[in-house]
Amino acid sequence: MKLLAMDTSNQAVSVALLDDQQILGEMTVNIRQTHSQTLLPMVDQLLKQTQTAIETIDRFVVAEGPGSYTGLRIAVTTAKSFAWTLNKPLVGISSLALLAANIVDTTALIVPLFDARRANVFTGVYQWQSGSLQTVVADQHVSIETLLARLQLLAEPVYFVGNDVAHFKEELQAALGSNAHFVGANHNLPHASVLGKLGLLAEPVADIHRFGPVYLRKTEAEVNWAKTHDERGTESYVEQV
Repeated sequence: MKLLAMDTSNQAVSVALLDDQQILGEMTVNIRQTHSQTLLPMVDQLLKQTQTAIETIDRFVVAEGPGSYTGLRIAVTTAKSFAWTLNKPLVGISSLALLAANIVDTTALIVPLFDARRANVFTGVYQWQSGSLQTVVADQHVSIETLLARLQLLAEPVYFVGNDVAHFKEELQAALGSNAHFVGANHNLPHASVLGKLGLLAEPVADIHRFGPVYLRKTEAEVNWAKTHDERGTESYVEQV
C-alpha cells in the first residue's frame, strides 16, 4: 500500500511517502514560514524524486490536531482534496500521538505537549503496550499546573516530547524530579514517516466531507461570537473545511 502522510500542525512541515512500512522518501522543514506556500511544493518534489504519480497513492494520512489553527487547516484541506478527488481513503491521526510515537523502546509514560499559551498546553498521555501505542489519557487542552498535578499522582517515569517542552522544562523538573525525562532535538520534531506508519492500519474516516481539524478548544472568533450571541453560545459557527 502506497501512503502519503503530511503534517502542518505546528511550525515544522513534514511529508513522507511510504510503501507499507518502507519509507520511500521524507522531507521535514522546521522554520517559520507560510505552510500554504510550502506544503504542495514539498509534496510535488517528494513525488518527483521518488518517481511516484499521485494517482498511485492508496491512502492519505494527515495530522488532524491539536495544534495551530491555520496550520491544521492547510494539511487537512490538502489531504481531503487529494482523497476526495482520487477516491482514496483518508486517515486522521492525533498530532500528539505522532510525537509520542517518536519515543520507542520504553514502557514509561510518554507526554507530548504543545504550548497553548496563557500557561496552558495541548497534551495527552501515551504508552507502548504489546507493541502498540495506546492512549492512557485522552488529548486535551489543560493548564500546565493541572497536568503536573495529575502526573505527580501517577508517580511514574515520564518522557516529555515536543519542541515546546523547553518552555516548561524547569516546572516539569521541579514537580516530577527524577521521574521527568527529556529527549533529543530530532525526537521533538514531527516526522511524517512516523505519521504514515500510524496511519497504515488505522481506520479511515467514514465521511471525508465531515472530517475536520481537532482543535480541542474554541477559536478566539468563536469565543467572541458566543459573547454576543447567547442563543448560539454552545454551538460552533465555524464550518469544517
